[in-house]
Amino acid sequence: MRRFMTAATAFFLLLPLSGLAAGQMPQSPLGQHAPAQKYPKVVLFSTSWCPHCKAAKEFFTRNDIPFINRDVELDSDAMELLTGKYKSQGVPVIVIGDDAQVLKGFDEGRVRKALDQYRKK
Repeated sequence: MRRFMTAATAFFLLLPLSGLAAGQMPQSPLGQHAPAQKYPKVVLFSTSWCPHCKAAKEFFTRNDIPFINRDVELDSDAMELLTGKYKSQGVPVIVIGDDAQVLKGFDEGRVRKALDQYRKK
């Protein structure tokens, strides 16, 4: 009986994770309120250990800019995009809009400028 309870508990704890496939990466959560401004789609190619990636994530979160984080060490499709389509061997790479701007590395000023340019179109 005890084995059954342990197995059942593990099953129900893992159940919510079972529907999350690599192709269905969720949008990163926002702060307490929805953004007042509309932003283009922002995709951040990153790794968990990269300090510049962490700074980019903190920037987007702090400014309530929705973004999709693609960890290239966990997501082989993201790694293929990074090295193939975007011709990069390093992270972070930030893609704004549908490839309207591709920024290699993280510089807050460059990101703000790119977002402003995209929204003015």
